[in-house]
Amino acid sequence: MIKWVRLFCCTGLALMVGLPSGEAADFRLSGKSSTVLEWFDNADGDTAVPLYQYLLLNASNLATDGPDFRAYGRLSGDPTGNTDADSRLYYAFLEKEGLFGRLDARLGRQFLATTAGATVMDGLDLRLRDLGPVSIELFGGGDVRFDEDYAAGDLVWGTEVSGSFFNSLDLGLSYLQKWDGSELTQELVGFDGNYSFRKMFDVYSEVQFNYLSNAVSYFAGGAKYYRSPQWSLSAGYLYSLPVFDSTSIYSVFAVEEYEEVTGQVQYNITRGLRAFAQYTREMYDEFADANVYEVGVEQVRTARFSGYLVGTLRDDADGQDLRGVKVRAAYRFTDRLEAGAGAHVDVLERWLEEDDTTSSQRYWADTTVYLTHHVSVQAKVERIKSALYDYYYGGRVRLNVLF
Repeated sequence: MIKWVRLFCCTGLALMVGLPSGEAADFRLSGKSSTVLEWFDNADGDTAVPLYQYLLLNASNLATDGPDFRAYGRLSGDPTGNTDADSRLYYAFLEKEGLFGRLDARLGRQFLATTAGATVMDGLDLRLRDLGPVSIELFGGGDVRFDEDYAAGDLVWGTEVSGSFFNSLDLGLSYLQKWDGSELTQELVGFDGNYSFRKMFDVYSEVQFNYLSNAVSYFAGGAKYYRSPQWSLSAGYLYSLPVFDSTSIYSVFAVEEYEEVTGQVQYNITRGLRAFAQYTREMYDEFADANVYEVGVEQVRTARFSGYLVGTLRDDADGQDLRGVKVRAAYRFTDRLEAGAGAHVDVLERWLEEDDTTSSQRYWADTTVYLTHHVSVQAKVERIKSALYDYYYGGRVRLNVLF
């Protein structure tokens, strides 16, 4: 609840400061409200019915040549008490571009992502841009963690130097520290680069180095060839090693590396319609490696119809072989009504939202009703086979209001 008190206080203050007047005729207020009712069975077989109220708010030109205000959060709870539906303040900050010439500033709760690491932070972010081909960013504040261990005094700070060179080469070097009181818990260095050759070939790489454990904690690299607008080839490699705080008990246990190699070919049949084939090799320390093959077609909605049909094959020496299919079809019957249905059968998928709900089968039907240009209602009903327990049903109804 404290998070929401902060959100509404910040929102109210920003609106009071930015009420339009004769000198602030450019004041603009827009956003989105979403009221969401969900229901699903938990691992004990009890039905949870969480209710969420999301609010997205954008207020521009709070005063004459003043800052902008951005906020997003939710107020939530479950009257049945069968799940933890905590309220969240995702971000709420004041933003001003060109504060002093090339200096941009953000103050408040915000999400920051660099190759060295990411954080939700209560603090200040400064970005000095267009120093020739280079920009410099510096940020610091309280590290926000959505768990019981969060302490407002925890410190996070970092910096990033990035630039574009020769109209084809983008480079970035970043650094991040996190503290728990007087204890340094994370120290990470990141590097990223992307090179484009004559709009036909891209090469990219990202690497994160954990200085406290003296090990590479993340690496991604790959290439994409797209000389023809009709088809493209891509390949990539991913390495991941979990990073825990030095004060966490998990930091003393051996962690497992994960590696992944992917390759994909894509062919654009016509506008909005593509065919693709993809191969992924998943490599584990404690489990057998798995080969995953996917072949399918996908239609992005350009008129009335949208959907996809994908065949999947998972070859796993540990016996988790799966031969499955992903299918979805949706149709825009009128300007006010769209409906669809889908199924993912014998496909291993991991959904990490509030809890781990890894599943192998999903069947669903959904619909969207556009009551006006600014008001819509969405509904979805699912039947899910979870890796943790047997079949269960779930659903969601969402009322969206744009303003």
